Amino acid sequence: MCCRSLTFSSPSSAAAAAGDDDDDNGIEADIPPRREKYDVFINFRGEDTRNGITSHLHAALLKKKIETYIDNRLQKGEEIGPALQEAIEKSTQSVIIFSQNYASSTWCLDELVHIIECNERYGQKVIPVFYDINPSDVRKQHGSYAGAFAQLEKRFQDNIDKVHKWREALTSAANLSGFEYPNKGG
Repeated sequence: MCCRSLTFSSPSSAAAAAGDDDDDNGIEADIPPRREKYDVFINFRGEDTRNGITSHLHAALLKKKIETYIDNRLQKGEEIGPALQEAIEKSTQSVIIFSQNYASSTWCLDELVHIIECNERYGQKVIPVFYDINPSDVRKQHGSYAGAFAQLEKRFQDNIDKVHKWREALTSAANLSGFEYPNKGG
């Protein structure tokens, strides 16, 4: 049901629309061209949404023959971080499912930072879904996000720049037009 309002395009049409724009300052010239492999990368907190909205979204996308990356595609023995970064880079679009405990996962936050970087660098489309969470709580890190960041600041006091990057990525993503879904039992 949630997928009817989400619009996805195939990698080939997105690549054609992107064109061959290069920055005049030459910075983009050092970045290798991106080769899309997936239409959609889904970023989510498994404990909150895997057996609910995420599984329903994933199934609906597959039914529509939309090539979707979800973490159950990781190969056994594969290093997780680089594999997820590569999947993000090889996706045309990313759907971020923000939930109550999303900010307590450093994996989710690291993926989010990479998604925002790909959005800025390649123009990758990012679609936020606010599942049982107010977008302003994500944007301003209030509510459950405030508690999660209090813990993260203690845990990463020697690497506070990482915490600042997570905060900036949350704000950037929450400022994008997205969808709100209250939790009504799953």
